[in-house]
Amino acid sequence: MARVSRRKFIESAVALGATAAWGQRLAFASSVPWKERRDLFPEGVASGDPDSHSVLLWTRRAPIDDALIDKLHVEVAEDEKFEHVVATANAPISKDADYTCRVLVGGLKPRHVYWYRFTDKLGEGSRIGRTITAPEESDVRPVKFVFVSCQNANQGAQNAYRRMIFEDKRASETEQIGFILHLGDFIYEIVWYPEDRPQGMYDRKIFDVVRYPDGEKHSDFHIPTNVEGYRAVYRGYLKDPDLQDARARWPFVNMWDNHEFSWLGWQSLQIFEGKTHPAQTRKVAAMQAFFEYQPARMTRPNSSSLEKFEPPHVVDTPVTTFDDHGLGQEPNNLTAVHCLKGYRAIRYGKNMELIVTDQRTFCSEDVTGRSEAQAFTSDDFPDFMPQESLEILDAGRTYNGGKPPATIRYGNTDVPNFVKDRPAQTILGAEQKAWFLERLSASKATWKIWGNTTATLDMRADPLNLPPGVGKPWPGAGYAGFGGGDWSSAYVERGEIYDFVRDHEITGFATVAGDRHSFWAGYAAKALPPAKFEPVGIAFVTGSISAPGMVEAFEHRFPKEHPLRPLFLGQASADPKPQPTVNMMLKHGVKSCLEYARTGDIVAARAASNPDNAPHVSFVDMGGHGYSVVRVTSDAIETEFVCIPRPIERSASDDGGPLRYRAHFRTARWKHGESPKMEAKIVEGEHEARFST
Repeated sequence: MARVSRRKFIESAVALGATAAWGQRLAFASSVPWKERRDLFPEGVASGDPDSHSVLLWTRRAPIDDALIDKLHVEVAEDEKFEHVVATANAPISKDADYTCRVLVGGLKPRHVYWYRFTDKLGEGSRIGRTITAPEESDVRPVKFVFVSCQNANQGAQNAYRRMIFEDKRASETEQIGFILHLGDFIYEIVWYPEDRPQGMYDRKIFDVVRYPDGEKHSDFHIPTNVEGYRAVYRGYLKDPDLQDARARWPFVNMWDNHEFSWLGWQSLQIFEGKTHPAQTRKVAAMQAFFEYQPARMTRPNSSSLEKFEPPHVVDTPVTTFDDHGLGQEPNNLTAVHCLKGYRAIRYGKNMELIVTDQRTFCSEDVTGRSEAQAFTSDDFPDFMPQESLEILDAGRTYNGGKPPATIRYGNTDVPNFVKDRPAQTILGAEQKAWFLERLSASKATWKIWGNTTATLDMRADPLNLPPGVGKPWPGAGYAGFGGGDWSSAYVERGEIYDFVRDHEITGFATVAGDRHSFWAGYAAKALPPAKFEPVGIAFVTGSISAPGMVEAFEHRFPKEHPLRPLFLGQASADPKPQPTVNMMLKHGVKSCLEYARTGDIVAARAASNPDNAPHVSFVDMGGHGYSVVRVTSDAIETEFVCIPRPIERSASDDGGPLRYRAHFRTARWKHGESPKMEAKIVEGEHEARFST
C-alpha cells in the first residue's frame, strides 16, 4: 500500500479509537525506567491487523494497586533490548474502557519485526511483545499465516498455541509465520461452573475460568448479561499462558463468530429453550468488550474517543419486521448490529489479499432451527435432514423460479412449507455481500482468500444407499445434509457468490474457515452430483483449538444399539475401541462404513466408495484439534493441518505435546476455464488420519 501522510494516519487512528504513534527515521535508546510487572498487566500484550507500514498495539493495565494510572507510555523498537526505539506515545486508559489501551503505530518498515512494551508513570511495565508488519503490495516473496478458531478454555487446554510457537521459533526467518487469523469463538460466553457439572463434560473436567458478576443461568450453564460479564470472560481467557504467549509473539487478525455474542444468537437476538429473545443491549455489550480486548481495525459510527467505545443507547425490543434480506428493521436492532463494523480486507504482499467477513451480525434466521423444521428429522437417522428439504427451506419463495411447493414430502408425510412466503436465507446480508463481491472482483492479488468464520464445504451423506435391513428406509428423496447454521446449506447465496467468481473470471479463490470443530480440505463448488459439479476455488476448515468436536460427542452420546452406529463410530472385530467412521461416511458414503465394520479392511472400505457423495472433499476429520498453516507464493497455495491429541489437560512439554498427524495440501495456480487441482498427502501420522482421506 502507498505510504500515507502523518495527518491521514492520525485521522485513521481516531476512527479506530486508538492513540497514534508515528515512527521516527532515527532510532534511539530507551531512557524509560521499565520494570516488568506481569501482575499489573495480567492479560499480557497483543498486536493486530498489520499493514505494510502500521500495526495496532494493545494491553490492559489492571487497577490492582493504589496508584492512579490514567495513561501508559508505549515504545516500539527494532530490538528486544529497546536500544533502537523508533516510535513512542502516551495513551489514555480509563475505567470506561476497562483500563485497556489501544495504540496505532505508523511510519514503520514493511515486512519487519518490531518489539513493543507499555510502561506506567511508576516505571511498572508490561511484558515485551513482538509484532510484524505486512509486506508491500509489490513484494513477491512467499508469505505464511496460521488460521485458528474455537478455543474453549472452560473445557480444554490451548496446547495448539504452544506447538505453534515451538515450531515457529525453529523455522528459518523466511518460513516463519507472519500473523494469526482467528476466525472466531475466541471466547465461549456459555460457561459452566465446576459445581454445575461435577461429572465434567465427556472425558473433560470443567475449568473454573470466569464467574459472571450479573450472569443468567439456562439449564446448567451461565451467560453474561452486560458489558461487565463479557469483559470478565475475556479476562478469564487471557490468563491462559499459551494464548497469551501467542498474542505476544504474532499480530492477530480477529473476527467474531457466534460465541463472542451468543451461542444461538443472530443479529441482536438470542435463542434459549426454543424461544427468541430481544437482546440489543447484550449485542452492544458484546461488541464493546470485543473492541476493548481485540486490537482490530474496526470502526464505530459516531464516536471519536481514543480511550472508550462509547456504546450507543439501545433498548431490548422485540424484532418483528424484516426486510427482503432478513434484516430486522426495529431501530434498536439496526443500531446494535451497526455499532461495530467487523468486515474488512488486508493486503499482504503481491500474492495475497485476505477478505474477512462477518457471518453472524447480518444473517437472516436459520430456518432449520425453527420448530417446524423438526418434521424433517428422525431418531432413526440422527443428524440427517433430506438435502431436497434443506434446499427448499433455504430458497424460500425464490425456489423453483419463484414457485415454491406448498408442502415438502418427507417419507409418507407432506409437511407444510412454512417458508414459502419468505425470502431466501442470507448469511452476509445485502450491504456486506455487495462489499465482498466488489472487493473480490477488484483484487489484483494472485490469491484472494476469503476469511470466513463458518465452513463453506457441504456436509452430506448418502443414506439412500443403505442396504435393505440396515435400519429403516431413508425417508428422503436423495442425499442427506446435516441441517443449517453455516454455508453448507446456504445454497442460494453461496451459489450466487460462486457464480460471481466464475462469471468474473476470478482465479486464485480460496476460503479458510472455522466453527465446525473439524479439519476439512476440498473444492469450492456451487452444487454436487447429480447436479453439475463445477469447482471455482478451494476451501479449508480448521480444527478447533480446544472445543469438543462431533466425534467426541458421538463417543459419549450415540446409542450403542442404534443400527446406524457403524456410520459414525465403526468398530471392526480387531479394533480396541470405536473408530471415527463418520469421516469415511462424509467422504466415501455409507457403504464404505459398513464394509469397514464388517471386515476391518480400510482398503476394501475405500473401494466401496460412492464417488458422487463428496467429490468436493479431499480430507475430513470431525475429531481434529489444532491449527492450519497457509503458505502462499506466486505459483501455488499450500495448506498444512497440524493436528494434536484431544487437549483435555495442558501439556507440560515445551512443544505442547505430541502430534496426531500432519496433512499437507498443495494447489497450483490455475487459469480461467481450468478447474483447481489439489494434491493431498499425509506427511506424518498416517495411521491417525486413515479414515479422513
